[in-house]
Amino acid sequence: MKNILLTVLLVIISMSSFGQESTMTPVNNSFDSEFIKNESYEMTWFVQQDTSKIEIGKIKTEIKKVKNNVLIITAVEMKHTQTKWVDSTIATINSLKPIYHSSYNQQRDMVLNFDEKVTGYYFDKKTNIKSEISETTSGSYFDSNIYPQLIRWLPLKKGYQKTISIFDYNPSAKTGKLKAFIKNVEKGKMPENRNKTVWIVNVTDDISGNKAMSTYYIDANTRQVIRHEVDMQGRKMIMELTN
Repeated sequence: MKNILLTVLLVIISMSSFGQESTMTPVNNSFDSEFIKNESYEMTWFVQQDTSKIEIGKIKTEIKKVKNNVLIITAVEMKHTQTKWVDSTIATINSLKPIYHSSYNQQRDMVLNFDEKVTGYYFDKKTNIKSEISETTSGSYFDSNIYPQLIRWLPLKKGYQKTISIFDYNPSAKTGKLKAFIKNVEKGKMPENRNKTVWIVNVTDDISGNKAMSTYYIDANTRQVIRHEVDMQGRKMIMELTN
């Protein structure tokens, strides 16, 4: 009888662990599409040096619901330079299954179309070489450009952890199906505004080789990202919502 109870207990624990560790994909997701709304916001990008924050740019994000899809446009403008990045992502609104991703900056242009294969092109402006993209993939995944938004739409709670399947294309680094990891979630207050309750979400991903820790401070009521900190090997960047 004791052995039977032990066996049943181990099965229950195994099933519980499997449920917690299952990888999130567009066909196996738990985000709340009610959090997705038409919005635009700006964040100021800083680099922290000792106790000082030095502004290096602005990040403007626009989110639009277009029929059954969601369009996310992110524009980054660096201070004191002409450098600018513009990324556009389209995904289905009910599952965030990727459809399209384009990225343009001074160094390269890239376009990805998501179907049974990932197709498009990568144009390196330094070498003037345009490479066609045709990546065979299996399974389900999110576009790597959308997963930072996905985090704020999840059913966050204390101790929440999740592995997220993503696709990222980078010919000079890891490319293809990768993973992002929500390591922990805590509920807290913003230091500069004790009336503001936030979810504090710690995230790493395979894109950085899990060497960069991102910490998102997300308004518990509106799900707006108030601050995003990135710590990587002693260096720290901070993105703060512009008032």
